[in-house]
Amino acid sequence: MSAPVRPGAEPLSRAGSGELEDVGILLVHGFTGSPVSLRPLAELLSKRGFAIEMPLLPGHGTTPRDLLPYRYSDWRAEAKSALDRLRRRTKAQVAVGFSMGGTLVLDLATNEPLQGVVTINAPILGRDGVIVKLAPFFEKVVPIAPASSAGLKKNDIKKGGDEDAYDMVAVAAGNSLVKALPEVRARLGKLSAPLLVIYSRDDHSVPPDNSKELAKLVGSKAVTVLELLDSYHVATLDNDLPLLDERIASFAESVAKTS
Repeated sequence: MSAPVRPGAEPLSRAGSGELEDVGILLVHGFTGSPVSLRPLAELLSKRGFAIEMPLLPGHGTTPRDLLPYRYSDWRAEAKSALDRLRRRTKAQVAVGFSMGGTLVLDLATNEPLQGVVTINAPILGRDGVIVKLAPFFEKVVPIAPASSAGLKKNDIKKGGDEDAYDMVAVAAGNSLVKALPEVRARLGKLSAPLLVIYSRDDHSVPPDNSKELAKLVGSKAVTVLELLDSYHVATLDNDLPLLDERIASFAESVAKTS
């Protein structure tokens, strides 16, 4: 039985209003994190009138041990379900993903019709290091390990703060993401929707090369890249939050009008 959801980690579903009520924005959080990392951005976009759907991915937002039975395919399925819910009540949909959430929305966008896609510090490249290479072995003998051993830096926020991510990581769950990355990368050429790639210049968790390479691999002819100069990995809780709100809102309005 799963533990209770932590305060602030609850999913969010909100109707749109005004001229933007038929434009939906899907927001997907990262690995070991929760909607805590995206809630301020979701609230700002909601105030502008966008319809919002922000799921809590399986195994997240409670305790690290709740991650043990889940894999990348489960998180993708939940992101797809959230998109379906949003699609039933809006005419245009834009998917926004932070960190692994960015990988998930890219994955969705290679198979699902979307008016636009936004990634924020999304991983698409493989990770280096002995720990990563030995992960398939470790997952059989060490089911759970410190998140730092997987290269995950907790609260990578320039201005300080708490994203309320797990300190420990289910090894097999994390390894399932690593295994999925080459498959997602191989399909990026099929992504034709307009894409806004956002990355932090100083990211201590997902190197900027991921976003730079992403911009080259997608099939979309409408790719915009935004470099953040005043935030670390969790940019959605950092100094550049107002800029994120402005640029994502502008992007979503623009692609919705041309759809």
